[in-house]
Amino acid sequence: MPRRPRYQLTDFPLHVVQRGNDRRACFFEECDFRFYLQLLGEAVVRHRVLVHAYVLMTNHVHLLLTPVVPGAVSKVMQSVGSRYVKSINRASNKVGTLWESRYKACLVAHDKHVLAACRYIDLNPVRAQMVEHPRDYRWSSYRALAGIRVDVLVTPHAALEQLGPSPTAYARWCEAGSDYSELERLRYATEHELAFGSDAFKEKIESMTDRATVARPPGPPRGFRKGT
Repeated sequence: MPRRPRYQLTDFPLHVVQRGNDRRACFFEECDFRFYLQLLGEAVVRHRVLVHAYVLMTNHVHLLLTPVVPGAVSKVMQSVGSRYVKSINRASNKVGTLWESRYKACLVAHDKHVLAACRYIDLNPVRAQMVEHPRDYRWSSYRALAGIRVDVLVTPHAALEQLGPSPTAYARWCEAGSDYSELERLRYATEHELAFGSDAFKEKIESMTDRATVARPPGPPRGFRKGT
């Protein structure tokens, strides 16, 4: 099946997932996590992308990114991925890639769906039973969004204002946890590179892009008329 084209919209968040090749590890030492974040910080400034949330797991990465210019997220992921792999291969005297051939990404609506995406990202280490509380995991945006520390990489999305003015509001939001339906909808939208949001949001994106935002059964392409 042909790959879906990337969304070329700006000012809409994208939930991005990049996995290690064959689900193998892509971070091995503390310095690897630090180096990846350094590269990410440099790339988002160069290509004009905002980072709203992130988590670096042992064998994959989750990011919530908003491109300011078209195609910027692809440039960021290409730059970071290439430079990171070269450094790891040089240090370990290996060749080849650490990553799957293509990162996955879905559009996220500017509302409670951004809140859900941030929570999903920051609670990854807890779901993986790596830590008991998200504040205990060093390689995520949780402590920045919860007001525990300053992280220059993170630009909190305006949607977080819905939680209230207190810096502890995000912590309470995460403590409430994600329901299974929320998790599955975001995972499905990301895996199939669709859209995570209301029906109205999906219709809006389809009208702007002429591209499906929900999975549809195989059949004639959109706009196809029998006999043509």
